[in-house]
Amino acid sequence: MSAVREGLPEGRYGRSADERADRTLKIVGSVLGVVLLGVVGWIGWDYVAGQAVSAEVIKFQVVSDSEVKVHLEVRKEASVTGVCTLSSQDEGHGEVGRADFRFAQPQDRVDEVVSLKTTGRATMIELIGCTEG
Repeated sequence: MSAVREGLPEGRYGRSADERADRTLKIVGSVLGVVLLGVVGWIGWDYVAGQAVSAEVIKFQVVSDSEVKVHLEVRKEASVTGVCTLSSQDEGHGEVGRADFRFAQPQDRVDEVVSLKTTGRATMIELIGCTEG
């Protein structure tokens, strides 16, 4: 009687093609994952470290159909002059006011209430952004 073998002897002929493909995919996936994490980290760091001036709207009060008082907290370096742009919108989301406000105080953190003139009654205030200026 002769015995029938079902496959090649294990370890005799090296790795199978499936094992080599699996290993290659794992290496490629690991490299791509590390590259992706690096890119995301770099973008995040650049965003956080690259902003010399930032601000936050603390609160706002509609004074009349043509004016809104906005309380801003601005964070910047003491030697930098910051310029922040505010926009106001009405109920229909149409823009009724936009203005730039300059903060030249020699402080790292500035709390200030500014007055935004509008062409209609504002229901919302949006901080568009801040830059050095």
